[in-house]
Amino acid sequence: MSLSAFLNARGAPPPLALALRRGSGRPRVCRGVGPQALLAGRGLTLGLQALALLAFGTAVGGQTTPTAQDVAASLQKKYDTIRDFSTDFVHTHEGGVLKRKREERGTLLVKKPGKMRWNYKAPDEKVFVSDGVRLTQYFADENRALISAVPENDQAAVQFLAGRGSLARDFTVSFGQNGTATSWTLRLEPKQSQQDYDWLEITAARDTFLLQSLTVAEKQGSRSTFVFTNFKENPGLTDKTFAFAIPRGAEVTNAGPVKR
Repeated sequence: MSLSAFLNARGAPPPLALALRRGSGRPRVCRGVGPQALLAGRGLTLGLQALALLAFGTAVGGQTTPTAQDVAASLQKKYDTIRDFSTDFVHTHEGGVLKRKREERGTLLVKKPGKMRWNYKAPDEKVFVSDGVRLTQYFADENRALISAVPENDQAAVQFLAGRGSLARDFTVSFGQNGTATSWTLRLEPKQSQQDYDWLEITAARDTFLLQSLTVAEKQGSRSTFVFTNFKENPGLTDKTFAFAIPRGAEVTNAGPVKR
């Protein structure tokens, strides 16, 4: 799953998302790289791409001076107990020659394995949803939908978010520079070179290990930062949450067959 910026014609990348593959033969709504880290093309999908790193944890083994690997192990242990979650996010993308910033906000829903839904509410309404097999991208102001198969070879960050990855296996972990007395910051450098990003950085509360932010350093020098609030663990999301009904009259583009 390509972690990219998923830039659409007017905005910043959806997160860790799955992006459309190149060469669909149609002018692409998504340009650049990311929902679209934290869903195939160059685009969290980013997917969103480590949002997984999202959550959480318990105390770090009672140690007063844990190592970065200790903190990562606690995050992994806790995340392995998470079946699904919801959170609000503010997504800030900074890039381009002029380093312009764009801010978007919305909600993220995740259910293991492999289901994600990014509901962007402002300034533009759009939805990026994967049911684990099919990715649908819908742009409300244009009443346009793009449908593609979820890429078979997920990147490390997306694998973790989907419940199939491992921090210790997939990343070289160290402490980042933005930690405070009340938060941990981990810098995650992929052990295998990634096409769209160089490193990830996550910040989580020291007492609860709830995720506070995720930053994606994209190859072309851009930065995507997601700030998370109102995190809800195991709310009991149903599969229907990840089944998107395309509105009547929408223009629909299919980018290749979807395998079931």
